[in-house]
Amino acid sequence: MSATLIVVLVVVCAYLAAHLAFEWVARRFLIISGAEYLVLGLLLGPQVAGLIRAEVVGGFGPLMTLALGWIGAVIGAQFHLPTLVRVPGVHFRIAALEAVVTFALVSGAMLVVVAPLFGLGWAEAVEPAVALGAIAVASAPAGFALVSRRVGARGPVLRQLEVTAAIDAVVAVFGFGLLLSIVHVEPAVLPRSPTATEWAVIGVGIGVLGGALFHLFLGGERKTDRLFIALAGAIILVSGAAAHLRLSPLLPALLVGLILVNTSPARAEIKQVLGRVERPLYFALLVFAGAAWQPGALASVVVVVAFRVGRVGGGLLGGGGGGAWAGGWAVLGAGGARALLGQGGLAVAIGLNYRLLEGALLRDVVFTAALVSMLVTDMTSARLAVPVVRRWGRVTGVRAVVGTSTDGSGGAA
Repeated sequence: MSATLIVVLVVVCAYLAAHLAFEWVARRFLIISGAEYLVLGLLLGPQVAGLIRAEVVGGFGPLMTLALGWIGAVIGAQFHLPTLVRVPGVHFRIAALEAVVTFALVSGAMLVVVAPLFGLGWAEAVEPAVALGAIAVASAPAGFALVSRRVGARGPVLRQLEVTAAIDAVVAVFGFGLLLSIVHVEPAVLPRSPTATEWAVIGVGIGVLGGALFHLFLGGERKTDRLFIALAGAIILVSGAAAHLRLSPLLPALLVGLILVNTSPARAEIKQVLGRVERPLYFALLVFAGAAWQPGALASVVVVVAFRVGRVGGGLLGGGGGGAWAGGWAVLGAGGARALLGQGGLAVAIGLNYRLLEGALLRDVVFTAALVSMLVTDMTSARLAVPVVRRWGRVTGVRAVVGTSTDGSGGAA
């Protein structure tokens, strides 16, 4: 079966699964749309039906790299600085502490679990442990779309969740990007081995240079078709360069999105173009992530369980501690952190990025933890968000949340 035919088959099956079978289940049980594409990829992949073979999945690496870069750009485009300066500082203090506590707690817990379980030295175990910590930080609160689409209410709790999820995304992307700079596998194209600091500067420099160049290229352009071509070119350039150097495409693409949305007069049009392409790329990413998934043995189950426990504990502890430290209990709400326990596209993107790295330690285990966490939270996160939503209005006729940002930040800007 040709690769082109496989892609057509995947698209058709994904469409049918999303709009026929899954729609009824999503409406009835409050399940976030996205899990069905992951399951579909698993069913079509080499682990089950074998319609998408392992070599075919590898052949679509450039498409997955583009999807990773696009997700990063969507995250960056949410940070319009003139809008952010109008947000009270207490929101950012709570968000920062929640993200840091979750990252540190999960990374430390996974280090303690992974090292003895797989017989790794403490230094070796840092790599998968920190990757899992970065995945754990990413949150996708389903309550945002529930409130905005069904209730239409706004308030300090919802604003706090939006800001917190956006900061979570930034911490996750930067944490993972810095990890790849430190445990970098050297490409053969360089005459000498740069230091970890130099790799970090290179990753940031790719994004800054790409954003600056394409800002000059875009100028005052407002036509969506030309903006799409320019944005696609910018994201392909920076994500491809990062992937070639074995860095994360997410970080430089995030910087491109941030620069363009803050320097271009066509801010609204740029966000519109990014949003239109985001969903199909995200769903394609989920399908191929499912096809690339190789569930491991009992040891992977132990890691997944420990990861979920650590993430729930870190999120609740960080959110509650952030509210207490910043004096923002009235803003966050005692149970508001529950709406941040969902994990969406960014968690899968980081896990897939780690899975695609040759020589990465326990990459299938880390990838499995990311996918299982996304599946579990897609089934439960909407219900956890309902009590938060009910603070501001009555929820009736709730449907699946489709079309929210894949990073789950809810649009901080």
